[in-house]
Amino acid sequence: MSQQQLLKELAPTGVLRAAINMGNGLLVTGRAPNGDPTGVSPSMAGAIAERLGVPLKYVPYPKPGEIADAAETNAWDIALIGAEPQRAEKIFFTAAYAEIEATYLVPAGSPIKSIADVDKPGIRIAVTARAAYDLWLERNIKQATLVHPEKGTSAFDLFVRDKLEVFASLRPGLLSDVKKLPGSCILDGQFTAVQQAVGTARSNAASAKFLTEFVEDAKKSGLVASFIALHKVNGLSVAGPA
Repeated sequence: MSQQQLLKELAPTGVLRAAINMGNGLLVTGRAPNGDPTGVSPSMAGAIAERLGVPLKYVPYPKPGEIADAAETNAWDIALIGAEPQRAEKIFFTAAYAEIEATYLVPAGSPIKSIADVDKPGIRIAVTARAAYDLWLERNIKQATLVHPEKGTSAFDLFVRDKLEVFASLRPGLLSDVKKLPGSCILDGQFTAVQQAVGTARSNAASAKFLTEFVEDAKKSGLVASFIALHKVNGLSVAGPA
């Protein structure tokens, strides 16, 4: 497609509006002096805008589910969030540019020793509602019970307060959480890896090729790795080729 057609789809206002998930501390690690988010996701959005030759405007959201909800409202042009089948009903996703392991934390003295021990009757799993790994658990957990925190409470606080059996989250965050709960431990392995991708509304299907090629080039050229190094992020890895 021509550059003019591409810009008509991806930047119809003359500016690339990039939805950013502010709730992911691996992908958004700070703020610029003007208040704009900084981190791997904002840097990826900036690189896409630069490739298109248009200005960039960040559209921040506190949670990824809210980005998905706004997919058909013309509030953003691209979104940098975890690619999940439920979200893909409204959003076209590229292949992942980065991955984050998701696993479990259990309290001191827990009989749960492996990921395979979790999905059993009577096991309650504290998890942040509508996070990409929560959507995976909703599709795959058959016997255990998922428990979501009420508004204003974190899943970790719910896990501790109600003495739940398991806390599900991203491994990098768990490395901090385990220090807050003496005797607790993080289970080896992962139950899934959250695929961080670039998305656009499904009505923008014609521009999907551009975004797909951009992401593959960004992985192959080392651009994604350079953003991870620049923002000093531990626990985020470059995804493999599509």
